[in-house]
Amino acid sequence: FKLPSDYFKYLNWCDIEEHDVRGNQLHCPRVREGPSEEELFFRGEEHTLKKRKQVTDTEKRQRKLQENWENCAELNLSFQDLGDLYQMENFKRILQRLIRVEKLWLVDNSLTDLSAIRLPRCRELNVNKNHFTSFKQLPKIPQIQHLSLAENNIMTLSGISDFRHTPLESLILKRNPCEFQERYRQLVFSSLPNLKMLDGIPKLPEDCSPPDIRVFFKMCTIL
Repeated sequence: FKLPSDYFKYLNWCDIEEHDVRGNQLHCPRVREGPSEEELFFRGEEHTLKKRKQVTDTEKRQRKLQENWENCAELNLSFQDLGDLYQMENFKRILQRLIRVEKLWLVDNSLTDLSAIRLPRCRELNVNKNHFTSFKQLPKIPQIQHLSLAENNIMTLSGISDFRHTPLESLILKRNPCEFQERYRQLVFSSLPNLKMLDGIPKLPEDCSPPDIRVFFKMCTIL
């Protein structure tokens, strides 16, 4: 027998009737849309369709006000299962509205490119376990202080200097291919002079390379 909760398992929190909860009151909302009607039919879950209805323009405006993403200061949108393209489009629509968010977690969302997104007040961003391959694919985060990129696929440090003019203090790049680059820590700290901590380890004296260190490494001494 189906449990009563089965009728609600694919509903977004905005679609549940008789409540006045707004987006800025939630720290971990489920924003992923439910499966298509065709997919529900093949799953044998067409009983959930009775909860769906045609949304009017007035209801769309009311939903936008109820989501209230513009006033979110701290938000966790991790593990949203964004495998389909339409899921990603809806997800980016929400990100574009986060104009006041200061702490944002987007862990394990199969993200590849958020370069069109701007988060003007974001101070802490966690995008661990995604599919970023370059710093250029990250959102615009001019006020970033703590950035975590662990377990992505960033191959090189190209583009990291774009954060030179931000207040970035802490950076995590663990389990990215760039971590195995020769003189990895020295290169990161030379690109980001204001950085205080890399991969959980504070800046050490040996992380500060002299200006002519690159010339030294290119020289070959024959005895």
